[in-house]
Amino acid sequence: MGRDLLRFATAGSVDDGKSTLVGRLLYDTKSVLADQIEAVQRASVDKGLTTPDLSLLVDGLRAEREQGITIDVAYRYFGTPTREFVLADTPGHVQYTRNTVTGASTAELAVLLVDARHGVVEQTRRHAAVLALLRVPRLVLAINKIDLVDYDQAVLEAIGKEFAGLARSLGFPDDAVVTIPVSALVGDNVVDRSAHTPWYEGPTLLGHLESVPVTGPEADAPFRLPVQYVIRPRTEELHDYRGYAGQIASGTVRPGDEVVVLPGGHRTTVASVETADGPLEAAHAGRSVTVLLTDDIDLSRGDVIAAAAAPPRVTDELDATLCWLAEKPLRPGARLLLKHGTRTTQVIVGELRDRLDTDTFAREVPDQLEINDIGRVHLRTADPLPVDDYADIRVTGGFLLIDPPTGNTLAAGLVGDPLVLVDLPSRAPSTPGP
Repeated sequence: MGRDLLRFATAGSVDDGKSTLVGRLLYDTKSVLADQIEAVQRASVDKGLTTPDLSLLVDGLRAEREQGITIDVAYRYFGTPTREFVLADTPGHVQYTRNTVTGASTAELAVLLVDARHGVVEQTRRHAAVLALLRVPRLVLAINKIDLVDYDQAVLEAIGKEFAGLARSLGFPDDAVVTIPVSALVGDNVVDRSAHTPWYEGPTLLGHLESVPVTGPEADAPFRLPVQYVIRPRTEELHDYRGYAGQIASGTVRPGDEVVVLPGGHRTTVASVETADGPLEAAHAGRSVTVLLTDDIDLSRGDVIAAAAAPPRVTDELDATLCWLAEKPLRPGARLLLKHGTRTTQVIVGELRDRLDTDTFAREVPDQLEINDIGRVHLRTADPLPVDDYADIRVTGGFLLIDPPTGNTLAAGLVGDPLVLVDLPSRAPSTPGP
């Protein structure tokens, strides 16, 4: 059996050391080619450094950002004997908040960096709000540069306590948040445990990434399968074969399960669940499968096969939250395209209900949504769509808004209001370092 896979994203303010942390993970897990290491060592010597500057392993991404790329999340792939990883590396500038949305949209965990000297800052709050909005199941607060505060336990615990209150107010359960003090520069608690923090009894960053459960809330949610392709072989032996292929968005499916096909509403039973390696007794969220049904139903790409006992609602009106990604503002009355799962339809933007201030978490009624804005809107679609609230099932609760003339993505959309704010803590600064 192969190793399982964890998708995670990194976020943090500018100069919090995120590039160095990513470089340290790649370097210490021996996921970097020898010629890359040699190039970094030469460049570090040229800069007058006595140790390799591991941030140079990802500096190529900065050059791309300077060329004006808008959604430039870079994906890094590495592995250990325990697990494989896909890391979505996002920039830290305020104007690239939308990039955090892109990188975290499929993440099962996020690593949020803060500088031990500065603690929780505005960008920390902003990123935490975006991660809560996107319902990322698990969060690591990596307090970086602990060597620059002399590994002071009191300073680091004060930062962790402040962030725990913030995370709780954003809806993260206490057991979903882990705080790890690290120094990406010297390697403290990144891959190897540090002798400088004998008071810290938790895992290293890599140890936590290797051990955290990879199943999210979608595993226990009702079954959903957006149909990507209808398989009808043109052979004499399989002339009656009709399979519906796609990736399971949530839940589990087994032969004999009663399902409903939406938006049509036809009910039937699963005859078999198949893959290229043969039939399965059960298939779970994230698995790509072909489902055969007992009845011959008019079903095509864009339809959703769902658990009959707990189906999504079918509607042509959506109250949704948008993360606006485009330079051109969004105004009421805009006519766009909406891509939901494997279906694309026309949509008209109605009322702009409010906009979230990601610094203060206050809501205000806007005239328009501008780039990086997060706001609640009312949408009317040309075709009815089977949707769930994003807070319940991310795949069937998420969608994209697309510019019809260019095909460019304008917004990431979330059905409902996934962000519930409760008992927000005051924004007193963290205990400063020495």
